[in-house]
Amino acid sequence: MKQDEGYIDVEGGRVWYRSVGPESDSEGRSPLLCLHGGPGFTHYYLEPLEALAGRRQVIFYDQLGCGRSDRPDDPSLWTVDRFVEELAQVRAALGLGRLHLFGSSWGGMLAMQYTLDRRPDLRSLILCGSPASMIRWVSDCDELLAAQPPEVLAVIREHEAAGLTACPEYQAAILGFYRQHVCRMSPWPAGFERSFAEAGYDVYNTMNGPSEFTVTGTLKTWDIMDRLGEISVPALLVGGRYDECTPGHLEEMHRRIAGSQLATIEEASHLCFAEQPEIFNTLINKFLADND
Repeated sequence: MKQDEGYIDVEGGRVWYRSVGPESDSEGRSPLLCLHGGPGFTHYYLEPLEALAGRRQVIFYDQLGCGRSDRPDDPSLWTVDRFVEELAQVRAALGLGRLHLFGSSWGGMLAMQYTLDRRPDLRSLILCGSPASMIRWVSDCDELLAAQPPEVLAVIREHEAAGLTACPEYQAAILGFYRQHVCRMSPWPAGFERSFAEAGYDVYNTMNGPSEFTVTGTLKTWDIMDRLGEISVPALLVGGRYDECTPGHLEEMHRRIAGSQLATIEEASHLCFAEQPEIFNTLINKFLADND
């Protein structure tokens, strides 16, 4: 299996990429480009997707500001439009023609914005736990949070109101939500842990906010739900039963994207590809093969 890695110049600095896959492909299988979440959460937690490289080239990159990519001290770089341009620059630099585009969480938001703004030549679009509306995301998360113990919820809200979200007590209080709705594995996968360790928190805090469910950054009003009908490439929406991007959210997206497919993976949450890899990989390999 061929492996390649290196750096690509983009607006604001260099991003690091890694490519894995067969030495050659005589069967016309298009490559899969994978976009991580966050914003700023690194490619490491997507490492389970390397299992898909037995059949095709799979490419990852750390978006600017996190992981092994450059970390410029310039908040003006942390915009949706610049990340869309970065994606276009990465694709051009790697000479990727028609491809499959996979996005996890924010990565899927980026993939949808790229598709809507640039009308790129794509084989397919796979959106994994990716919302089309941060307004709905927050509303759904509020409902999920309501199931947390009252004393935990009180600690979360008190710390947020006081602006003390870096406090260990706050970080401990949000852990229950993460273990139910982000990753239900115990222990957490090493790649997930490394993503926390090497995340770009400047990017995350600027665009998202202090936690998965408290969105105070520039993405808080991001909403493309009414534009989903413009997406014409084959699309698969997939998420876990307990995903913070709820099955109901994905169902509404599915209704709006003509011809799209929807899959809910049981006993899984936001990291369904790590929690139920066999089910996930079978689903994805079939969808990719059907759209090669």
